[in-house]
Amino acid sequence: MKLRIDTSGTTFMAAGPPEPVLDFETKRPTADENGEPLFSLQLVVLVDGSADVIGVKVPGMPKGVDQGTAVTVKGLVAQPWSMGERSGLAFRATTIEAIATPTSPSSSSKAA
Repeated sequence: MKLRIDTSGTTFMAAGPPEPVLDFETKRPTADENGEPLFSLQLVVLVDGSADVIGVKVPGMPKGVDQGTAVTVKGLVAQPWSMGERSGLAFRATTIEAIATPTSPSSSSKAA
């Protein structure tokens, strides 16, 4: 069962750069059901005065995302998993995009 997550009112920030998801045995990059390469991104989630870090998989390389980049997350779902006595949630998004930061007029008009 996949649980859709409402991300309105939530701020996301990249904790590090995206990394390709590798097959555990072959160490080769994995792809989703459409053949799109999967990437994993650690995100800091800020909501209601608290912060958590979650790992999110997304098809395709999120562009312009590095440590500290504010991002938008679309189509976020959580899927419960269990293996033996271990269990948790796996997070997946349809897209993760960098939020463009506006450049100040004074910084773009300075001469080098």
